[in-house]
Amino acid sequence: MSAPTNSVLTNLTPTSIGTETSRIQFLIKAALSGLRTSIPVKVMSVTNTGGVSPIGTLSVQPLVSALDGSGQVWAHGTIYNVPYMRIQGGSNAVILDPQVGDIGIATVCDRDISTVKSSQSASAPGSNRKFDFSDMVYLMTIIGAAPTQYVQFDASGITILSPNKVTINAPVVEIDAPSIVLNGAVTQGSGSNAGNAAFGGSMTVTGDVTANGTSVHTHKHGGVQTGGGQTGVPV
Repeated sequence: MSAPTNSVLTNLTPTSIGTETSRIQFLIKAALSGLRTSIPVKVMSVTNTGGVSPIGTLSVQPLVSALDGSGQVWAHGTIYNVPYMRIQGGSNAVILDPQVGDIGIATVCDRDISTVKSSQSASAPGSNRKFDFSDMVYLMTIIGAAPTQYVQFDASGITILSPNKVTINAPVVEIDAPSIVLNGAVTQGSGSNAGNAAFGGSMTVTGDVTANGTSVHTHKHGGVQTGGGQTGVPV
C-alpha cells in the first residue's frame, strides 16, 4: 500500500501556525486530509465478463498519488474486492460489466463495509476503520474512447448499434408502429420457435415469390382440357 498521506504537512510554516486561529485552521485541514470521498481509479481486473451472473468485484488502482510530509509522491497499491455499481432492481438489470483498463470514479464509504459485502444484510462494521480505501465502491466510467457498440439517445430518437448481432429472447415480441422498415434480408430461423407467418392485410411484392420451390409468378399448369398443352404465365 501507499505511504502516509498527510500532505497538509508540506505547507507547514511558522506563519501557518503563528496564531490561535491559524493553528485551529491547520488542525482542521489536517483532520480533513484523512477523509476519503471519491477518487478516479483504473480497473485492473474484473470477476465478470458480461454474462448473466450476480454483480461481481474489481481490483482497481487509485490514480491520484499520495504525498508525504516532505512532498514526495507515492503511488497507491492495488485495491482488491471492490464492488461495482450495476443498474439493477430486483431481477431486472442492465448488464454492463466494467472492463480492464476502464478509468472510472470510485467512492469510499465512511465505515468498514466488509461484513455487509459478505452477509448481504444489515451488519455491524467489520472494524473501526473509517474512510479507508478497503471500503471502496466503483461507480462508473468517466474517461473513455468513443464506443463501437451502444444505445444512443438524442434529439433524432434512439439508435442501437452492434458490430455483431442483437438477440431478443421473449415469449412475445410486439412492435407497435404505423410503419416498419426492414433494410435487410428476412429469414425464417430453424430454432424451436419457427412457425407460420400471418398477415391481416394485403401484401405487395415487387419481385417474385417462391412457395415450396415453385415460382408464383412464372409457374405453369399441366393437364388442361385442350390436351397436353400448358397454360400461360399468370397475368
